[in-house]
Amino acid sequence: MLTLVSLLTLLTGCQQPSADGQSPHTGPHAAGGTPPTGYGAVFLDRGECSGRGRGAAYREVGCADGAAAARVLARHSGRKAQGALCPARTDFVLHISEHRPDADEDGDGSVPRGYACMRNLRAPHPGDPGQGGGPRTVPGDCVYLAGGLQARETPCAASVASRSGARHRPEYEMTATVRDRASCPAGTALYLRLPDRTTGCARRLGPG
Repeated sequence: MLTLVSLLTLLTGCQQPSADGQSPHTGPHAAGGTPPTGYGAVFLDRGECSGRGRGAAYREVGCADGAAAARVLARHSGRKAQGALCPARTDFVLHISEHRPDADEDGDGSVPRGYACMRNLRAPHPGDPGQGGGPRTVPGDCVYLAGGLQARETPCAASVASRSGARHRPEYEMTATVRDRASCPAGTALYLRLPDRTTGCARRLGPG
């Protein structure tokens, strides 16, 4: 018989998570350096694009620019830990530190602290179901149990795991998200407490 496990937190990624629960392979990233001239009132606003950047520096570029690598799906102010969740299709999160240039066109330019939910313009898309990354865990994603009964995301397919360097085989697949565990479908073997306070219902993979 399978043991029903209720998890208090769900950490994403097959890599070691950072202090805020993000996977270093997919996020968070820090946006540093001086933004190029011509950006709007909000640096990396929704629908705008960034280049890949060098080191920790990400620069806003036109989405038609050949250097564009990712598009902003959502943009929020403040710290992610206290802010809104990113959309399910987010590949990585850019954490944007406050930026106050010594001089700019109007004399008091700044980029307030915040974060941008980013989607790669081209594959891979670690935020897609089963790909083993991204800041959200959604139906179709796979997890394994780590120390302390923490569920961590890992690719579902062996081919994806090989490309990403994942070291853990999937043990459970999340099949649905519901408001309470009583609504999970039959065959649920693992209950996941998700950041939006819903419950993830996961079935066991392989022999049980």
